[in-house]
Amino acid sequence: MHRATQERIYEISREFEQGFKFLERFPKSVTFFGSTRVSDGHPDYDHARLLAGRITRELGYSVVTGGGPGIMEAANRGAKETGGHSVGLTIRLPKEQVMNDYLTEHVDFYYFFSRKVCLAYSAEAFLFFPGGLGTLDECLENITLLQTHKIPSVPVILVGDGYWENFREFLRKNLLERRTIDPEDLELFTIENDDEKILSIIKSAPVKEFVPYKGLRVNPIE
Repeated sequence: MHRATQERIYEISREFEQGFKFLERFPKSVTFFGSTRVSDGHPDYDHARLLAGRITRELGYSVVTGGGPGIMEAANRGAKETGGHSVGLTIRLPKEQVMNDYLTEHVDFYYFFSRKVCLAYSAEAFLFFPGGLGTLDECLENITLLQTHKIPSVPVILVGDGYWENFREFLRKNLLERRTIDPEDLELFTIENDDEKILSIIKSAPVKEFVPYKGLRVNPIE
């Protein structure tokens, strides 16, 4: 095997190890996904901010995001404002600052795919707010991982009036009616806009199994 290939494999392995050990520090957490293009004052931004605040304040859970703008920023902001753990799985990009200002802890990734895998194993529940192609990609990948039993059963909660109903109808008409999915596959996610019900779903979800790891050096935000 070429030396450069061996070095790449080592770096990928090291990045996975670092990511999973970092996540072990947060035994109860919720991961937020959604558009990077919304900002303070947008209904989805404000909803994510308030909901994240309630998750940290009332449930004591950490909030995990990709550490970027939009819904990620809103969720991290809500968590930090209520004194909770506001966690980012951030990506390193040349000449570009993609980390929001509301993280209390973060871990950096070089590879998008290793960051994506760690996000898929990061939480007791996944909250998806309306977004673009990237949000749909992450949503469908997590649903597929549940369908194929590649990750433990975890609530996938789709939040946003009108947006996700159209998504479910698309799956029903174009996949279910063609018999490319089974009826129970439409039960792998829940569309819910009531915060009380969302909090109840999160609270009743099983806690992920991690063996505590105390030797990892992380990046605290000053």
